[in-house]
Amino acid sequence: MEFNYIVSTPSILGGKPCIKGTRISVELILETVASGASLADIHQEFPQLSIEALQEAIRYAALLTRNPFWQDITLAA
Repeated sequence: MEFNYIVSTPSILGGKPCIKGTRISVELILETVASGASLADIHQEFPQLSIEALQEAIRYAALLTRNPFWQDITLAA
């Protein structure tokens, strides 16, 4: 899968995947969505991010979950 908006540069945020031309990480986008924000909310807060770039960040993160390495997690009862 090819990504047009996601880049990883060692000198920017320690190489975390970010939206190209910004210091806004995929991690930050996911945390913001997880806190209840919509992509439109994020776009309003960061107008330099297109909706397409935000959607690609989520697709990128989804692809990473296909990794065969999983960390054990404990679910709260």
